[in-house]
Amino acid sequence: MIRTGSVRPLPARTSTLACILLVLWIALPASAQPSGVSGRVVDSTGAVLPGVTVEVTTSGLPPSVTVTGADGTYSLPLMSGTYDIAFQLINFATSVRRGVVLAADSSVRVNATLYLAASADVVVTAKQTFRNLADLDEPVNDLIGIADAATQGVVTSKQIERRPFRRAGEILETVPGIIISQHSGEGKANQYYLRGFNLDHGTDVAITVAGVPVNLPTHGHGHGYADTNFLIPELIGAVQYKKGPYYADEGDFASAGAVNVNYVNLLERPVALFQGGNFGFARALYAASPQIGGGFLLYAIEAARNDGPWVRPDELQKVSTILRYTRGSQRGGFSITATGYDASWNASDQIPSRAVSGGTLARFGFVDPTAGGETSRYTLSSEWQRNSSTSLTQANGYAIRYRLNLFSNFTYFLDDPDLGDQFEQVDDRLSAGLRLSHRWLATWGDAAVENLVGFQMRHDDIRDVALHRTTARVRTGTTRADTVGQTSGGIYGQTSIQWQPWLRTVAGLRADHYQFDVTSNEPLNSGRADASLLSPKLTMILGPWRNTEFYANAGSAFHSNDARGATIRIDPSSGEAADRVTPLARARGAEVGLRTTPIRGFHATAALWGLDLASELLFVGDAGNTEASRPSRRTGVELTAFYNLNEWVAIDAELAHSKARFRDFDPSGSRIPGSVEGVASAGLALIDFRRVSGELRYRYFGPRPLVEDGSIRSEASSLWNSRIGYRIAPRMRLDLDVFNLLDVKVSDIDYFYTSRLPGEPAGGVDDVHFHPVEGRSFRVAVTTSF
Repeated sequence: MIRTGSVRPLPARTSTLACILLVLWIALPASAQPSGVSGRVVDSTGAVLPGVTVEVTTSGLPPSVTVTGADGTYSLPLMSGTYDIAFQLINFATSVRRGVVLAADSSVRVNATLYLAASADVVVTAKQTFRNLADLDEPVNDLIGIADAATQGVVTSKQIERRPFRRAGEILETVPGIIISQHSGEGKANQYYLRGFNLDHGTDVAITVAGVPVNLPTHGHGHGYADTNFLIPELIGAVQYKKGPYYADEGDFASAGAVNVNYVNLLERPVALFQGGNFGFARALYAASPQIGGGFLLYAIEAARNDGPWVRPDELQKVSTILRYTRGSQRGGFSITATGYDASWNASDQIPSRAVSGGTLARFGFVDPTAGGETSRYTLSSEWQRNSSTSLTQANGYAIRYRLNLFSNFTYFLDDPDLGDQFEQVDDRLSAGLRLSHRWLATWGDAAVENLVGFQMRHDDIRDVALHRTTARVRTGTTRADTVGQTSGGIYGQTSIQWQPWLRTVAGLRADHYQFDVTSNEPLNSGRADASLLSPKLTMILGPWRNTEFYANAGSAFHSNDARGATIRIDPSSGEAADRVTPLARARGAEVGLRTTPIRGFHATAALWGLDLASELLFVGDAGNTEASRPSRRTGVELTAFYNLNEWVAIDAELAHSKARFRDFDPSGSRIPGSVEGVASAGLALIDFRRVSGELRYRYFGPRPLVEDGSIRSEASSLWNSRIGYRIAPRMRLDLDVFNLLDVKVSDIDYFYTSRLPGEPAGGVDDVHFHPVEGRSFRVAVTTSF
């Protein structure tokens, strides 16, 4: 039996009220219905990002703001209309979705992926972390609205993977306008050229790798010496760069620019690489990053050898190692990194043109058969960061153990006709440093504000920095030997204010103090010195209009000088009285530029710049060292363009031209020896097309004056290099690199000075000395992951 119950009717008043509400709900106009937008925000690895500020704006109404939750999601009730949605998180590039349409009585889901900003310096990164400037869904989501200058940018790991590199240091040539060369054996630091500078081995470009500075002040071979031969290209996550003295967080050596190379912390799979080529080149690499204790342990070892085309083989042998433990996420974490590098080599050094043209010396020959050197670099560093939705705190500490013994002979038999002029430069030091910074978002009235404060400290305990006379690498005398303690500290602050949607300013101030303590084998050259300097910075950014942004930058910076020059009284070579140099040489610079992304896939910049130095640092070819020189002025123009024609083909081009002059009068002339005038590069890339990828690259290295009156100049050079790769299997790739495709006979570098060969006059002969570019060479690499 089934029993049924009766339904009780609603009371009359209740029934009447329900009917009225139902009628009112049906009668409401559609435009008044509540609509909404919701979504999820993640980083480039797919991890959710809590704490992201989501701001929705439309004309005529105040903005609506919310923050993503712990799961990275957000939701905002909105009326129907058309909106712009901005996603902002400290240390990440702001992403903007424009023209989002909400219909009546509906909701729209808008997800976002945030990429690290151009200036980000994070503990945990992967190769896909940094953005590709021309591979975005919307041109507005570029460095527009993020970068502080037209000459600030990021080179991604994908761009690095496609390029052929003959030397590890050539990774820095991915920065527009930089040229890398060499005047000695391949184990020695490269020569760097940028913005009309022959930066020798790093005098006015600050280089940082994995949070550790590379430049070495008061170095045995030259102040600011920066050896990047330890770099492992396959482990680089990105190269960040910024040019000019406009950044408060950049100190010594950054007048021309600063380059930060980031290593990845994890690999998708273990990687093994085997590479070989002509001229006795061989290289092997193994790297992996297993998960341990909630973090990742990256370890890698690289071994390489290279003879080169030289009559006396280079016999370069080097080993690089990395051991890095990281734990956390892009929102916070820590890392501990240990690196090691050892190398030894022979060197042909630059050779006199007269001997090659006269047939007494081969183009790849040598004068001194015992030139060369050995070096080592060991580092231990730690990084920590913690950030909320509106702030980021970072701390970085490091220690460096470094040694170099370098044997050179540039003048041959000019000073000592019997035993020769070989000398040994020694550097043995322990360096340590600390960097702290705090960045936070705020508001000032209706203006959005980003503040940055920081502190940096470094001490170099240079136990031995010396110059010895040698014969066949055996010491026969000492020109000078010093022990140096050099301590520097800097504090800085910077404020960025978005006054209007089309106007942003960045103002900064930096204060630095240096102390030098020199103990010399010549007591008169011992002593102490100190110096302080304030460096203001100011930037104005206008736009964007039609996806184009304009920049005006001005700033003051400095480079330090060799501590031994700050206390010197007696020239150690001649015994004559010597003038001391200023410990800190001021630099003042300005720049105007633009950045534009008019269509998807196309990115271009243009800049006009100028830079004054109170004291130029010049390389002295016959002494193998740098010394402070006259005040100088440089002006120039830089143009860059990058275009993804489609998903398989990309082209890029960079052009830089500069004019460099001494600012004071001297009868010898106003040209700055070695200052590069024109630099250009271009590339055509094929990206994963039917298993094939690669790049064809062109590099133009313009002429340089070799003497002050400009009467003797180096010749320009043009080189073509290529890489072609084929994916044999899903986890195996074969790459062929060809360098100097056209087999041109040009110089890597040129100098003009006096030298003497056996049988020549006692006073020597003034001549151009050059180091040749290698002829056409090939390298084949097999890379596998498992």
